[in-house]
Amino acid sequence: MLADSKKNSQSIPQGKLAVLTPGMGAVATTLYAGVEAIKKGLALPIGSYTQLGKIKVDLENQETFRLVKDLLPLYNLNQIVFGGWDIFPENAFEAACHAQVINRELLNQVEKSLSEIKPMKAVFDPDFVRRLNGTHIKQGPNKMNLADQLRQDIKDFMKNHNCERAVIVWCASTEKYNEPTEIHSNIKSFEEGLRQNNPSISPSQIYAYAALMEGVPFCNGSPNISVEIPCIQELAAEMKVPICGSDFKTGQTLIKTAIAPALRSRQLGLAGWFSTNILGNRDGEVLEDPESFKSKEVTKSGVLNNILDKDLYPELYSKIDHVVRINYYPPRGDNKEGWDNIDIFGWLGYPMQIKINFLCRDSILAAPLVLDLALLMDLASRSGLSGPQEWLSFYFKMPLNNKNQKTEHDLFVQMQMLEKTVKKLSEKNNK
Repeated sequence: MLADSKKNSQSIPQGKLAVLTPGMGAVATTLYAGVEAIKKGLALPIGSYTQLGKIKVDLENQETFRLVKDLLPLYNLNQIVFGGWDIFPENAFEAACHAQVINRELLNQVEKSLSEIKPMKAVFDPDFVRRLNGTHIKQGPNKMNLADQLRQDIKDFMKNHNCERAVIVWCASTEKYNEPTEIHSNIKSFEEGLRQNNPSISPSQIYAYAALMEGVPFCNGSPNISVEIPCIQELAAEMKVPICGSDFKTGQTLIKTAIAPALRSRQLGLAGWFSTNILGNRDGEVLEDPESFKSKEVTKSGVLNNILDKDLYPELYSKIDHVVRINYYPPRGDNKEGWDNIDIFGWLGYPMQIKINFLCRDSILAAPLVLDLALLMDLASRSGLSGPQEWLSFYFKMPLNNKNQKTEHDLFVQMQMLEKTVKKLSEKNNK
């Protein structure tokens, strides 16, 4: 367990920070390669709030803009050590070449660093991710044993790399949709389920459990049901460790959370929103399975209803046809293309349309989010924050919130929440 995980220490971080990712595919290796390139002065950290973001602050009775990284005691990029788990044995350089996100010329310049990042054997259950098969997989008599192996991995990695602290950010594939059961209702039942190999306990839940037991913050970057379940939230409170999720807000949902507030603010009606995506990476292949797609559909579909609030504006938003589709198309690789057809209506019910064609790189959008979340979750831990971190809602399709509180999806409100907390943590640090 982290020696200082329960201390309110915002002092300048000492030593190294282990950023561990379950999954060392396109997203994770794009992050690793990007940070190594930035450290060498070969690129800029575009897309990262912690590295390029600025906020307005009052200094000596004067308003000025300061970089977030200059206001907060964050680990710098030279203090980060990357590692992770994967069902394939490729090192990070080989995996990055296979993913074909970053051009080979740039990859060759960071080959040495990436080649040294070798995956630990992963916890994997083909029943939860049916379209992938790997050989680099942990074996054990039950799921509790697998969790114990993960805990030992964390300890060994930190010892071997001389790391003072650690953060885990899930970057692996989307699991099939699974409703919480009685096993997930409390930590005692969950631990018994681990010992009894209960089939409703997913790999991502095992990773979350192992992380929290070691006092390590856990971020869920996929739509998997993990940090939301009562037993994990109970454990996070008991261990005083921060958690956050779910599902990185990268492409189409980013657009929705920006456009929908604009419609509401202008009191423009919405008749329908048709969204479709094509992509050819491993994530797209996994989402071809209907059960895995259902997990993604749940996180994507709740956004509009939350922002537009049909109960408050029934004449504008009570009858929305919202369709979401994702199609696996191998020639695209990591080049995702999203189409949105938005049918709106205005004065006197007059119909209008908005059409958006977003050609993006999924992993290019996700990588800086992983970096931000790793740095901010570590800071949250050092600042004595624990449980769901609502102030990080900005980064997720389905943000994790505290009980009995409405989940906020409005991108601009989420940004206000983020900046408000950043300012508070900055003021606390500067006292």
